[in-house]
Amino acid sequence: MASKPKVGIFGLTGCAGDQLQILNCEDELLRLVERLDIVDWVMVKSDNDHHARLDVAFVEGVVATQRDLESLKEIRSRSRVLVGIGTCAVWGGLPAMRNELPREVLAREVYDNAASFLDTVEARPASDFVPFEVLLPGCPIERHEFLGVVNALLLGTRAELPRTPVCFDCKTRENLCRVVHFGEVCCGAMTRSGCGARCPSHGVACAGCRGPVEETNYDANITMFRDRGLSWVDIARKMASFSAPVFMKLGLEKEVRGESGR
Repeated sequence: MASKPKVGIFGLTGCAGDQLQILNCEDELLRLVERLDIVDWVMVKSDNDHHARLDVAFVEGVVATQRDLESLKEIRSRSRVLVGIGTCAVWGGLPAMRNELPREVLAREVYDNAASFLDTVEARPASDFVPFEVLLPGCPIERHEFLGVVNALLLGTRAELPRTPVCFDCKTRENLCRVVHFGEVCCGAMTRSGCGARCPSHGVACAGCRGPVEETNYDANITMFRDRGLSWVDIARKMASFSAPVFMKLGLEKEVRGESGR
């Protein structure tokens, strides 16, 4: 009988919510453990092999310190397949919200310059630093998507992840549009689906926590919001709350500049 694939699960700077979501798989996790050999998971195990060669490694969190970067490079070097889990690892998430503030300002305001242990750098997604074979966003990740990714890896295939916007999920659930009917800044049209439109289904506009959908239609979104008295700045600010990479803001700015030149 072939040996089970060796797996490691790691966290950089973040809330550890994606690792908790894996634990929340409960019965499914027990079945997965029968097919996987989890050799390195500090959050769950005390007996870990920090030097084992890994068939698959899962990493959550942002690179916000030099130690994060060193850990990420070391994990990459010992892993055959690297999977980024969670919006922080894929897009930057909440830790990347205030990168415009210099590190020294943050150290002064938070620690009154009394923290000599800090080695902070500008918070950026792990995907900016090393190549990943699979990127699974979400704040936190969805259990069914994680299980789908793991099963696909075990079968030697690639999981099919959603490529439609959250608006697709909203329409499926017959929700009233938060933009059209309520005049709110809702990021559903620019955010990747897969969450079942959880927030809009409870009367809360989408905040973009799953990151931007592929091939974002900037001009249509700008027009839709502008017709309701909302500017592209409102959209960019809302998206930046969780996961808008730099290109989201730049894409909106480029579209606005293009319109002004026409």
